[in-house]
Amino acid sequence: MKITSVKGTNDYLPKETELRDYLQASILNTYRSCGFEHITTPVLEEIENLDNSEGGENLGLIFRILKRGDKLDKALSSGNPKELADLGLRYDLTLPLSRYYACHRADLPTPFKCIQIDYAFRAERPQKGRYRQFVQCDIDILGSDSVNCEIELIDTTAKALLNIGIKNFKVKINDRRILKNLISAAGFSAEDTDSVCIVFDKMDKIGAEGVSAELLEKGFAADTVKKFTELMSIAPFTLDTAEQYCEDKTPVENLRYIISAVTGLAKDSYTIVYDKSLVRGQGYYTGPVFEIESLDFGSSIAGGGRYDNMVGKFLNESVPAVGFSIGFERISSILADAGYQIPDAKKRIAVIYDAADILPALKKADEYRTEYNVVLYERPKKLGKLFGKLEEQGFFGCYILNESTELKVF
Repeated sequence: MKITSVKGTNDYLPKETELRDYLQASILNTYRSCGFEHITTPVLEEIENLDNSEGGENLGLIFRILKRGDKLDKALSSGNPKELADLGLRYDLTLPLSRYYACHRADLPTPFKCIQIDYAFRAERPQKGRYRQFVQCDIDILGSDSVNCEIELIDTTAKALLNIGIKNFKVKINDRRILKNLISAAGFSAEDTDSVCIVFDKMDKIGAEGVSAELLEKGFAADTVKKFTELMSIAPFTLDTAEQYCEDKTPVENLRYIISAVTGLAKDSYTIVYDKSLVRGQGYYTGPVFEIESLDFGSSIAGGGRYDNMVGKFLNESVPAVGFSIGFERISSILADAGYQIPDAKKRIAVIYDAADILPALKKADEYRTEYNVVLYERPKKLGKLFGKLEEQGFFGCYILNESTELKVF
């Protein structure tokens, strides 16, 4: 039997779990204070829903669950691998939310402002920062097409980050419709847009030359790829530049409005900028997309966008929706590595007692619990050894029943 956790997953020690619990609670409290309501959904989804969710490259990372019993025997005899699974683990929280809203819409307010803080699963190749099981912290607004929803989500997410000690960051924003116009201006067809977006999303990792090479590998015409590369190499590339390639100016005007509003709300605590290369890998995005980048750590720590067509897949009608997700695993790792201390956390003390004195020990512990977190220990033969372990574990002090007159501070 193996004692280590499955690759791409983690066991968390008590101190690590304490930090994770605090961060999740702080984020949840911020979200709630801003008027969002907490919901939960199952980790399991119908495989048909997952496969048709336009999740980009994530569709290749779905954990599929085999059919059971006679259904599995029948699927095996069919010779069709696609018939083997009927369920899967969710790869993010957006598809489950869309199904949830479609199912419960009659019982929900409009617009519906909700919170999800839960696990998602992807069959990733395990590496630092990429896990097979990970927590996402999402807020979404469903049922409104107002651009003010984007402003509210950005403002709320920024508040959550600031409240847990993430200070030096910037918000990057783009619009899928602007990007589609730029791709079209280079000569790509409408059918090529999603494929080009998937490659262009890797710009930060592989650079312009890497994007060009991958597009050529996919069989796109060399002159079209060259024109696209040249277009994206224009510097500075501003919203005024983008507007020249957009017949419909609304997306550009919306971004100007969002940037102006968020800049006013930020009060110099963070910045927001237009980024022409921001794509977001999921294919379900239909309008504005945004990410938050930590300037101290050079990585994305939150992302989201508008996905107006996802709920419609279940209801056969258009339902506007937009969401923002905090990358909890990356943030908790960053803060842990930086030695983050939970503010106003209760100190831990120990009450040490003889085996026959459990009842008075519990009463003494209760006296201290208004001020401290109290752990009970039966008295060992060697007190000095226990004291050393308590100090190593960060205990503030101890009380020895029937011996101490006051708390012993280490």
